[in-house]
Amino acid sequence: MNRLRLILLMGLCIFIALLSIGYITVGMDDNTSDEPVVTTDAEADKKPVTNPSGNDVAATTASTEPTEETTVEKTTAPKEEITVSDYEYAYAGFNPSVAAVSEENWNLLLVNRNYILPDGFTVKTTPVKGGGQSLDYRVAEHYNDMVTAAETDGISLIPVSGYRSVERQRTNFERKINYYKGLGYSKAEATRLASQIVLMPSTSEHNAGLAMDFGTNGNYTLDENFAKTDAFRWLSENAADYGFILRYPEDAQDITMVTYEPWHWRYVGTKVAKEIKASGVTLEEYLGME
Repeated sequence: MNRLRLILLMGLCIFIALLSIGYITVGMDDNTSDEPVVTTDAEADKKPVTNPSGNDVAATTASTEPTEETTVEKTTAPKEEITVSDYEYAYAGFNPSVAAVSEENWNLLLVNRNYILPDGFTVKTTPVKGGGQSLDYRVAEHYNDMVTAAETDGISLIPVSGYRSVERQRTNFERKINYYKGLGYSKAEATRLASQIVLMPSTSEHNAGLAMDFGTNGNYTLDENFAKTDAFRWLSENAADYGFILRYPEDAQDITMVTYEPWHWRYVGTKVAKEIKASGVTLEEYLGME
């Protein structure tokens, strides 16, 4: 009789253990698919963001991998958004629309997680002052004027990352996917985790040649310490005069879906840059596409 009770008790314990494992597994799957995703637009390796609000974002380490302004309307959104039906990462739940590319409103092109560059997108780039980096040829003159003005004021603005091809962006992203697959995650789970660290190809402003990541003397790593430098203070005060904005401000991650990046400055044109600076809004809010 005692032996029978022992067998029944052991069976009950095993049953409870199996239920607990199943509950934990379901909970992990829910967290993977439902958490808001906040990423970075730096070409760098980071740990996953553990707090979508941006309060617990890991520091970024710089990777060793290798014109006239147009007066525009306040929005460049297409009248009818075109969703990418065969998007290469749709299997992970990503279904972006095609960004509206316009020769007239080129400086307000919105590229982010929800609006990607169309297939075959190309941009004519030219090297910029400082060496090693390039930007859209229509941006380069304004960029060079800004860097020269900073030098006159005793400020060093060092270009760390400008134009980056879609192919290079894809390589960075796929490498991160493979990293997580190597840890045992499914392809879909690995892709979602990778997207929390590296922007998907065609979703980065670097792919359009419109943004520059800056360093300065004594600070070449792309992290939030750049906000403590004289270079950042100078940019905050003067960049709008040359058409550049702080693209990913602090406490705006819910809108931009990118962590605070004090080093990332985007060209939008002088008129728009001054309006955005004065109002304190993001580019998404300015265009009414948040």
